[in-house]
Amino acid sequence: MVIRRREVLAGLLATGGIVIWGGMSQTAHAYDVTITPTSPQLGDTISVIVQASRGNSVPPTVTANGKEYPSFPLANNRFRAFVPTSPLDPPGRLVIQVSGQEETRNLAVGVRDRSFRTQWITLRGSGSLGTDHEFDRVDAFKQLVSPDRHWNGPLLRPSQGRVSSEYGVQRYYNGEFAEGYYHRGVDYAAATGSPVVAPAAGYIRLVGRVSEGFELHGNTVGIDHGQGLLSIMIHLSRIDVSEGDFVQAGQRIGAIGSTGASTGPHLHWGLYMNEVAVDPVPWRFDGFE
Repeated sequence: MVIRRREVLAGLLATGGIVIWGGMSQTAHAYDVTITPTSPQLGDTISVIVQASRGNSVPPTVTANGKEYPSFPLANNRFRAFVPTSPLDPPGRLVIQVSGQEETRNLAVGVRDRSFRTQWITLRGSGSLGTDHEFDRVDAFKQLVSPDRHWNGPLLRPSQGRVSSEYGVQRYYNGEFAEGYYHRGVDYAAATGSPVVAPAAGYIRLVGRVSEGFELHGNTVGIDHGQGLLSIMIHLSRIDVSEGDFVQAGQRIGAIGSTGASTGPHLHWGLYMNEVAVDPVPWRFDGFE
């Protein structure tokens, strides 16, 4: 048992994971749990990998802050759930509960606070607060959780434009602070018509156009990468895909524009995990297996 712990610890030091064991006495239904990153900050996606005992094929139940997150099978009798965090969450102690086969584990993770930049945005004209039609469609898209995973490893950069606004930025619009708001993605500024590509493979589950009432988001494409991971691309000048299409990572899906509520040509890429807008940067540079 000591040798096994040392071997696992050595591997985790190399991969940046933390493992929580069920105790010295392992039962037939014990779970070993690995949580990454070990020291998350607001906006991070927390990976919870559960190693079940041999013969236990029942997915564990993973909850945090009273919300249940789906777990999906990995190889070798392992399961994984993702717990998203956002700038609206309180920093500090987060308890992740893993339950199954008459065993419940309460695992505490410290979520670090984070400073986010403040930005002043001036929107010309009366502007649009959006339509019920577009909000209903976008909200329905954000709730998608499909069982098959189409992404693999780090995500691609969807535009080669300059990053003009980071995730989590707080904003004043026309001098008024947007209470309870944070920038739910990354903006890339580039010339109108510049290509926008899929950051990972997946199904096109949302196509919305200004002509169909997408007055706030502008021309929009939503990609379901599977298992709760979604990309939404807005303010496009052109859309090159249709709902139901399957796209590969790096495939062109449209072009940068300034449709909807926009101050200039750019792409807004929002990345959602289990309905929460998370920071895309860790997914681009670290990824998850």
